[in-house]
Amino acid sequence: MAYDEGLAQRIREALDDVHGASEKKMFGGLCFLIRGNMCCGVVGEELMVRVGPDAYEEALALPHAREMDFTGRAMKGMVYVSTEGLAEDEDLAAWVGRGVAFAGTLPSK
Repeated sequence: MAYDEGLAQRIREALDDVHGASEKKMFGGLCFLIRGNMCCGVVGEELMVRVGPDAYEEALALPHAREMDFTGRAMKGMVYVSTEGLAEDEDLAAWVGRGVAFAGTLPSK
């Protein structure tokens, strides 16, 4: 599956100052990792964000977010954000920040 390279580049820029950031092709798209833990990614044209189980319901309540159902069933702690929710760089940075915050709570791999 192809992914939106423009969105991937915007994420790279948002993660530019984050220590331990890297990327890896996964889930048929491109994932971004912090110290080896996935924080977000691009699947098709959508942003995938790992918000964690505690922030999951709050993230789903935000505009343009929906449950990640990559396998056909919801993956708790992961959300998709549609392109409408990423139009402004500030919106993208806020979503990426959620993923970075959660990944930062995990031990390095």
